[in-house]
Amino acid sequence: MAHYDGGSSLFSGGGFMPSQATQTPESGFSKARVAQGILPLTVKQISQAYDSNDDKSNFVIDGVDATNVKLLGIMMNKVERVTDVTFALDDGTGRINVNRWVNETSDTNEMALVQNGMYVTIRGSLKGFQGKRQVVAYSVRPAVDFNEVTLHYLECIHVHLDNTRQKANSFIGTVTPSQNDMKGYQSPLTNKIPGMSLSEDEIQKMVLDVFMEPASLAREQGLHVDEVTRRLGLSSQQIQEAISYHNDLGHIYSTIDDFHFKSAMNG
Repeated sequence: MAHYDGGSSLFSGGGFMPSQATQTPESGFSKARVAQGILPLTVKQISQAYDSNDDKSNFVIDGVDATNVKLLGIMMNKVERVTDVTFALDDGTGRINVNRWVNETSDTNEMALVQNGMYVTIRGSLKGFQGKRQVVAYSVRPAVDFNEVTLHYLECIHVHLDNTRQKANSFIGTVTPSQNDMKGYQSPLTNKIPGMSLSEDEIQKMVLDVFMEPASLAREQGLHVDEVTRRLGLSSQQIQEAISYHNDLGHIYSTIDDFHFKSAMNG
């Protein structure tokens, strides 16, 4: 796992290309997101994504379609075949498998420029296969400037905060019908004055109320943590703490993985 502890060590092992250091990094995330709908992410965020029931997307992160993604990390375990190239991408938060189909000469030339140990920027589609997540890349480029690494993580932070804040604001002072067949749900924040802080007890009650809804009880696999976060418009940390509290007391329990929980009570 990479440790980003300084400029020189960051690009050691062949990742930095001195002859190209003065090139301008790729265009900013705002332009890219608008033009291509690409979501800058870390591997850890992808590991915490949940499957969407919407046919238009495969995964949702912070309530946003995560079909097209951008990642940056170290290329590892590169394997070249006649029709495709596979490798692992390690960005310091985790590791994910990447597949790049090679159909044209330009594809072959592109993949010849990147080798194990290099920092690369990839753009592609997030897919699920046999219970594992992987990226089918349509672009793999070497990171030619140290600033690209810094920029990517700033993009990830900015977009994450932007998406989660939008969800939080949308729940204050409004009545929002629930999603995923949970109709008639009214956020407890609708009766709160905007900006008013909630006590720990209030947050714990709000979270348990979501798990106690009939529609939630009817779900065999329970609810994903991200879905609870999105619906209540609170921070991930607040939701995680409340879920841990109820899990420790036996009010809820994990189902198919560490991110899905279901009420242990029948209401």
